[in-house]
Amino acid sequence: MTALPKFTGQFEHSLDDKGRLTIPARLRGRLGDHFVLTIAPPEPCLALYPEPTWSEFCTKLESATRKDARYRSFVRHLFANTEEVSLDAQGRVVVPQGLRDYAEIDKDVVLVGTLTRVEVWSAPAWWKAGGAPDGMADLMTELGLY
Repeated sequence: MTALPKFTGQFEHSLDDKGRLTIPARLRGRLGDHFVLTIAPPEPCLALYPEPTWSEFCTKLESATRKDARYRSFVRHLFANTEEVSLDAQGRVVVPQGLRDYAEIDKDVVLVGTLTRVEVWSAPAWWKAGGAPDGMADLMTELGLY
């Protein structure tokens, strides 16, 4: 099994008048030319997944033992708000209006590497939510990382 791409860093960008977002060169190589843009519940942001990571996510979803009404509603909502996207020649991707509305993205965004995906936040939401979590040292200890 090949290792999935890992994402780090924080990048400030702006959408152009046509709703296109330039993906930083450092992220493009890991995302690939074709990737997935979707909502990222419960956070008020979007997520970019490289195809191998999205495929693994879908496999986990398909193998879930619980396939009740809540599961079906979740799958319906998630995939209705998911787009397969490609970069244009300038390294940009169009962010559809519905997804911009979900994440309250107007113009300024922050892209954040979060290990297996890249989150796309409206800049105001990121500056509000993006600080270090309370109890970070305790959490690191609980996870066996400290």
